[in-house]
Amino acid sequence: MATDKARYFTFLLYPESIPEDWETQLEMIGIPMAISPLHDKDKSKVDGQEFKKAHYHVIYVAANPVTPHSVRMRIQRVLGNQSVAKVQIVKQSMENMYLYLTHESKDAVAKNKVKYSRENIKLLNNFDIDRYITLDVEDKEEMLNDVCDMIDEHDLANMRELRRFVKLNAGEYNLPSMKVINSVLRSHTGLLRLYFDAVYQERKYGRRDFDKETGEIKS
Repeated sequence: MATDKARYFTFLLYPESIPEDWETQLEMIGIPMAISPLHDKDKSKVDGQEFKKAHYHVIYVAANPVTPHSVRMRIQRVLGNQSVAKVQIVKQSMENMYLYLTHESKDAVAKNKVKYSRENIKLLNNFDIDRYITLDVEDKEEMLNDVCDMIDEHDLANMRELRRFVKLNAGEYNLPSMKVINSVLRSHTGLLRLYFDAVYQERKYGRRDFDKETGEIKS
């Protein structure tokens, strides 16, 4: 039976099973990785009262397709035989897996899992999630529609305001970075200009005699 190979993997590390210099040892491998904040507040599925054993989630990006066993052996060589657990191929989107590092993915939010701070994610060897996000036509259309809704609902009049809004609220709207958004918006500048101009005109002339929910002119 053929063994599955891939480039994107995830695995767990437990603090008590890794050396003190574990981050340095991982960085010396030379492979891009993203390490979650320490998950020390996850509740047990059994009764929801007890905490799970504290752990880190790691995303590992291999240079070429390899097997999960190969990844496990490579980590064990630098961190020890008991260091790594649950080495798995990332079968969902990399974006969703990255959001799971802080429990901001849709499935984690739906299960009401405790959120961790994005500021505590550690990136090794130039890991850049934007490189690994792939969007199909439907994804791009949905993102464009979400951005237009944001412009309309929050009265954003230009790209600077949009950029600042995304930076502050990307998590709430489940949006990727502005770098990815720009790649989608680049081919729709005419449509964006219409939305921005509409907001600008309303600001300039102070028009508020319409219902934003229905678009009807108020009498």
